[in-house]
Amino acid sequence: MQKSVIIALGGNAISPKGEAGTISEQFAHTRESLNAIMHFVALGYHICITHGNGPQVGDELYRMALTYDEIPPLPLGVCVAETQGSIGYMIQQSLQNALKQKHIDREVVTLITQTIVDPHDPSIKNPSKFIGRRYTKEDGKQMAEKFGWSIKKQNSSEWRQVVPSPVPQFIEHGKSIQTLVDHGIIVIASGGGGIPAYWNESGNLEGLDAVVDKDLSAALLGRVIKSHELWIITDVDRVCLYYGTDKEKPINEMTVSEAIQYADEGHFQAGSMAPKIQAALYFLQYHGDKVVITSIDGITEAINGNNGTIIWN
Repeated sequence: MQKSVIIALGGNAISPKGEAGTISEQFAHTRESLNAIMHFVALGYHICITHGNGPQVGDELYRMALTYDEIPPLPLGVCVAETQGSIGYMIQQSLQNALKQKHIDREVVTLITQTIVDPHDPSIKNPSKFIGRRYTKEDGKQMAEKFGWSIKKQNSSEWRQVVPSPVPQFIEHGKSIQTLVDHGIIVIASGGGGIPAYWNESGNLEGLDAVVDKDLSAALLGRVIKSHELWIITDVDRVCLYYGTDKEKPINEMTVSEAIQYADEGHFQAGSMAPKIQAALYFLQYHGDKVVITSIDGITEAINGNNGTIIWN
């Protein structure tokens, strides 16, 4: 059986912190990211790629803040859809060029993907996912009043918009994605965790102003397409115990039971590593063979077993 992999790229892999985030910068980082992903192509994997969109959605929100009095602002779900298209375009074009340079005859497609969530998910009434720009308390309150945002303090001097982040329940278009992947087409899907949507009382799909965790969606999509491996690409080479302390200890590999134990002990921070571990455990529960968590620069060595954190059943 042909091995298949779902690769979850972090949004900061394309638009790192500290940069302006121009399109030329984003294209350059996209090409850098795909140099590592080409190793999976060389190994003959069937490939599905998903990606984060945090920096890009933040920029969309800021554009609307600057132009709200002249151009009607867009719902957050539409911003997720827009960034799925724009980031998908960058990945698709860059990867198609890389394949052509290697004389590899494989197509790359982007699917605008909706993720079904529960409209009564507890997070709807208690938004906690930080998105967008950072503000002082006074400026943040002004933005909240102007746009109807919910804002919360992220640290002592920074306030940001918070939005619901419901748990993904179902990936729309899963059969289409699986069919394409199984035929060797490289698919970019469920970007930004997918566009949050739900079935209303009339049986129609409705969008929701929220964001879905991309790693949880990647794990769910991996289950849907029966992927063998899940690679979560983030900004650290390995998962660590006692992260950020003098006792920090990188983990080369761990079992599911060890991951659960470490999570219960509080080693994985909410909003950063914790959802990645949660996604890994979900993926391995449903037919997945292994999960690898590493950085873009660590992919090549991780493929050879010399980098990253591997989680097994």
